Amino acid sequence: MLRILPVLVAILVASFAEAAPIERIWLSHEEETPVSLIVSWEAEKASVGVIAYGDSPELGKEVRTEGTGTRHRLKLPFEPGEGRLHYRVGEGDQVSAVHSVKRYSSSEFRMVVVGDWGFAPGRDLSAISRDDPHLLLTAGDNVPSLHQAGLEGTKAFAALIDAHPELFHSYPFLPILGNHDREITPRGPKPPDHPVYDVEATAFREFFALPGEEWKWRFEVPSFGIALVALDLNHIQDFGTTWQTCHPWQSGSDQFRWYESTMKDWSDRFVVTLMNEKRTALEAAGRGLWLENLAKGDVLVTGFGYFAERSELPGGLPCFNTCLKGNGAVYPDPLSRFLASEDNYLLFTFAPADAPVVATLKRLDGSVLDEVEIPRHREGPR
Repeated sequence: MLRILPVLVAILVASFAEAAPIERIWLSHEEETPVSLIVSWEAEKASVGVIAYGDSPELGKEVRTEGTGTRHRLKLPFEPGEGRLHYRVGEGDQVSAVHSVKRYSSSEFRMVVVGDWGFAPGRDLSAISRDDPHLLLTAGDNVPSLHQAGLEGTKAFAALIDAHPELFHSYPFLPILGNHDREITPRGPKPPDHPVYDVEATAFREFFALPGEEWKWRFEVPSFGIALVALDLNHIQDFGTTWQTCHPWQSGSDQFRWYESTMKDWSDRFVVTLMNEKRTALEAAGRGLWLENLAKGDVLVTGFGYFAERSELPGGLPCFNTCLKGNGAVYPDPLSRFLASEDNYLLFTFAPADAPVVATLKRLDGSVLDEVEIPRHREGPR
């Protein structure tokens, strides 16, 4: 017995060494309402995708894929309520801890928007966890590029998940596109002979499960009358060159017509529009047509600038710029009401019925930079 003990110990050590706890997990929605939750994850070794889930840490239910792979994506039912959905991905020697996500309650709804995540490495984002949002959104530029050595393509987005696993396994995540999220070669000082950006955002759409066409999307939370619209608008002045990054945006484009139709469909919702372009650039290039439709919404959020800002258009439309890296060059909106060169994020708090929406620009320590109440039924032109 003593002679075989070292062999048994060696086998046990080898098996533990091969065991790979799954930590790269991210949540999202791929439908236009939160009737389901998408759980995505990556494992080191190919396996069948398995999720155990339930209303308590004891779980009790299970779904699994038919094929094998290292990246998995499964849909769970996500009924609204006051409790939490608990889940665990994987099985055998590749399994995660049991995590949980808040259901969308009827008493309050909170969502956080961050901008330029790709240029804010090492930031302490624990204040976002303390705010405990139901939904995590972005204003673009989630990664610095798709061509950094070792972080090509979807590996760049995997590194984003790895940097803050506690956020991504706890909060449904709906990002939007910036130019850096599809930068496949260095930009350089002038347009080169080849495309710098993948306009179709192939890696982004492969990695994230989002509503609609994914490069643009719409999502609503009916219980609070909230509607979110993600536009693909960034560096519009480079359209038609090898620096072109976004889909066509002109007044006759599919994107413009889609947004125009969306605003008509959601005229009775509280609409938050997300983009990654400078408001004044869009107003000038679009000859006012984009702004005419944007003004039919209730809030406009961008992540174009490296600062915190709140401006207000004629008619009362509040516009926010939010950025996790808030120490860049400052070019205020001519209609600016608040401006600060600080790392920041944006928190929206919704109460039921017709109570005003509270929009709070916050420092990364959670303290308040600026806060404003937005009426549910804004007066003025729409």
